[in-house]
Amino acid sequence: MELLTGLWLGMPVWIWLAFLGAVLAILVFDLGVLHKEAHEIEVKESLWMSALYIGLGLLWAVAVWWIYYYHGGDKAIDPQIALLPTAEAKAWEAVKLYMTGYLVEKALAMDNVFVISMIFTYFAVPRIYQHRVLFWGILGVIVLRAIMIGLGAALVMNFAWILYVFAVVLIATGVKMLYSIDDQPDIENNRILKFLKGRMRLTNELHGERFFVKQADTTGKVLWFATPLFLCLLLVEIADVVFAIDSVPAIFAITPDPFIVYTSNIFAILGLRALYFALAAMVHRFHYLKYALAFVLIFIGGKIFVGDLFFDGKVPAEISLIVTFGLLFGGVVYSLWKSRDTEAPRQA
Repeated sequence: MELLTGLWLGMPVWIWLAFLGAVLAILVFDLGVLHKEAHEIEVKESLWMSALYIGLGLLWAVAVWWIYYYHGGDKAIDPQIALLPTAEAKAWEAVKLYMTGYLVEKALAMDNVFVISMIFTYFAVPRIYQHRVLFWGILGVIVLRAIMIGLGAALVMNFAWILYVFAVVLIATGVKMLYSIDDQPDIENNRILKFLKGRMRLTNELHGERFFVKQADTTGKVLWFATPLFLCLLLVEIADVVFAIDSVPAIFAITPDPFIVYTSNIFAILGLRALYFALAAMVHRFHYLKYALAFVLIFIGGKIFVGDLFFDGKVPAEISLIVTFGLLFGGVVYSLWKSRDTEAPRQA
């Protein structure tokens, strides 16, 4: 019992286990009930599923309030929460930080959709098999983000100055993004792809939704071969690692609390595969969202320095939430308005 009630990264172990159990239940329901049979996910279904996952992300904000009111406020790692005078104030502060992190991570996950769409197009993966790749990709993300966030939390708790490094990285990334909006990833000449192709036995074509098949090599010996679908999955996972280099510092610049960081990350990413099928059909409608994302990264990095100068250490959470939401909302609305007469490109 002491093991479950003891603190781990500022939160009782049983709460961490309850969160992971909830995520597992969501994934089982998704794969075992909603998508038991492989089928093409149309835009309408994608939007309904996206609404469900967004609803779950917002519902978790209620859980965050309850958790920090009754269990996490007094011993919270983030002083923005721990130093507040009442349990109610601590709970609301945690909710604001969670919602800011959720919005940022959701927007960055949407940006990831553009790259995933190009990967699927390059491998000519039919829509009917794309959900399988995204599902297993999400499982990998949950593990990879846990490792990266764990390392980030250890750095932040032991070296407070690392937040300034994160801030500089975010500002530099945002500025670079502004100057490379129209750049397209060259998947054909990607070094990682060439490295993988040179060191894996690959089939020349897809084999349904299978990642591995047995077939004869040039000598007639029957061996296991990876299919292009597995190679596609690896690139999707690698793309997330690259995006995590931006998103993990971004969320730690909002709050060093590992529980808020990890849960906002996971709830933002959980709905990515549901949202993908709607966004992939409308990628051309969100061109200016990338400008908004760039300004969000610059703002989040800059507020670390602004907070020290003008706000006694931290920009108030409500200001961060309002500015982040305003930038992203403005980017979406302006993108949709500017592209209202633009035709969609053909999808794989």
